[in-house]
Amino acid sequence: MATGCGATGKSSTDASSGAAAGPLTGLQIMVPNTPGGGYDTTARVAAKVLDAEKVATNTEVFNLAGAGGTVGLARIVNEKGNGDLTMLMGLGVVGASYTNKSESKLTATTPLARLIEEPGAIMVNKDSPYKTIDDLATAWKADPGSISVGGGSSPGGPDHLLPMQLAGALGIDATKVNFVSYDGGGDLLPAILGNKVGFAASGAGEYLKQIESGEVRVLATSGEKRLDGVDAPTLKESNIDLVFTNWRGIVAPPGITDADKAKLIAALEKMHGTAAWKEALKTNSWSDAFITGAAFETFLTEQDKRVADVLTKLGLA
Repeated sequence: MATGCGATGKSSTDASSGAAAGPLTGLQIMVPNTPGGGYDTTARVAAKVLDAEKVATNTEVFNLAGAGGTVGLARIVNEKGNGDLTMLMGLGVVGASYTNKSESKLTATTPLARLIEEPGAIMVNKDSPYKTIDDLATAWKADPGSISVGGGSSPGGPDHLLPMQLAGALGIDATKVNFVSYDGGGDLLPAILGNKVGFAASGAGEYLKQIESGEVRVLATSGEKRLDGVDAPTLKESNIDLVFTNWRGIVAPPGITDADKAKLIAALEKMHGTAAWKEALKTNSWSDAFITGAAFETFLTEQDKRVADVLTKLGLA
């Protein structure tokens, strides 16, 4: 899941044809999981900016949770030709499509734009014996199964893929990793605070208050650069050859018209250029990772293959 950070792509369609048509009307953004999570937050922020900047009017966000996002994925794939429906998605849906044996795949959708990315963080309780990522790596390599790894996603999601790839980078057999799945960051946090896991792998954004207060210690982050506001080295700084970022984007159903695709991409490009969106990136500790059209389609295909390869090695796909 290594990606370039902060790339800006150009649409593969003539987005200018949609730019002069006035605000989008009737736009729906489906969130394939429950309210309050990362996808939901991103979708609602995007809808708010679209409407506030008059790029769209009365944008509707709705949740269709189930099976790690694959219930929503099946819906978007089955809505062939519907130019008003979109879905907020990301790395977790890619993985869930394999671990849940979904017949629908993201590669069947119409890619519109990748919006954001955020690095993962390797975190421990303030009282953990692991003071540095080197401390953890040494203990983990000595006895992989003895240290439980908590993540706020199911197998195939970003919080699962990060420690599996970290294990590989450290020379640990990923099948020996003792991964404990929690239902989102809200459930993972008490496990970290209560010393229920040896360490946790997740995005730092949901734990900033606890990190700032010192209740949670970040040993390392997984992006190309250090994370603003978090006093921790990157994995690469710590001589661990891994860059891993979670990402989120928007897709449409298959078979939409070129005109609808152009209008949707044009709207997202306008949103991306606003001061309100830039402020939202800063507020939520998101990195700008905006690419559209053909560039996003290529990225999505690469991510799909990488995730499939990792999960196949683990016997999960």
